[in-house]
Amino acid sequence: MQKDGEIVIAQWIWPFLGKVFVNFRHFEVQIKSSKMAFDEVRPVCVAQGDSRGHAHLFQRNQEMTKRILFVLTSHDRKGPTEAADAAPSGFYLSEVTHPHKVFTEAGFSVDFVSPKGGKTHVDGLELGDAINAAFWHDPERRVATENTLAPSEVDPDAYAAIFYAGGHVTMWDFPDSTELAAIAARIYERGGVVSAVCHGPAGLVNLKLANGSYLVAGKEVSAFTNEEERAVGLYDTVPFLLADVLAERGAKHLPGANFQAQVVVSERLVTGQNPASAKGVAAAVLSLLSSDSDGWK
Repeated sequence: MQKDGEIVIAQWIWPFLGKVFVNFRHFEVQIKSSKMAFDEVRPVCVAQGDSRGHAHLFQRNQEMTKRILFVLTSHDRKGPTEAADAAPSGFYLSEVTHPHKVFTEAGFSVDFVSPKGGKTHVDGLELGDAINAAFWHDPERRVATENTLAPSEVDPDAYAAIFYAGGHVTMWDFPDSTELAAIAARIYERGGVVSAVCHGPAGLVNLKLANGSYLVAGKEVSAFTNEEERAVGLYDTVPFLLADVLAERGAKHLPGANFQAQVVVSERLVTGQNPASAKGVAAAVLSLLSSDSDGWK
């Protein structure tokens, strides 16, 4: 025979246990759903040498958002700041507009950051390109490129990927931006994607991971080639040869034909050789992210 106190406890505890059981079942279902996503992604990671497996992808699956961080150069000339006679330049427009279209049409939001924050400058202003024209004549998008975030304003944990847009002048400010390198390393080590096109990989040459190794070490990469530098007459103008320095950092540079699309995917690093590769880089990034699409919020 139950005492009055036991009846009261029973009346209280059973509904509580029922809720616990329901929540546990919900959690179990969630785990099974996540595991399906893991199994779809894991072969890519394993094939490319990522040994962190399910636990790492669980963090990626649960915490990232559908946002891409675009990095634009703050530099404004093809030469050092003090070179008053250097040709004016900036980020290369189609290397922003074409990837931007790919990402936004896939439902990702894009934010812009630059080494100094604020105003940027543009090169390759070819408005006969319909995608360039649509972007350039959109006040909201154009203003976003002219009022970029400073690195100190960026939360790396808010982004699924980072994309370094090119333009020759990135060679003068991307390599020494330790803040941007730290942001990219954080995104990568959380399971996100690092990507760059043309001269954008200048942002990768000094990018190190937490273990002190260069991100590009042991990976295959694509970037503007020495032959392309000669072809455009800037072989002796740029402060260093991008393909050579990437190789010095331990990367295997895979050159394609001059000015033809060349996109290389190595683990979660996606790089492209020139403007013709910009759209393909974005598509390859999306392919990596879409394999874990259930995790993006």
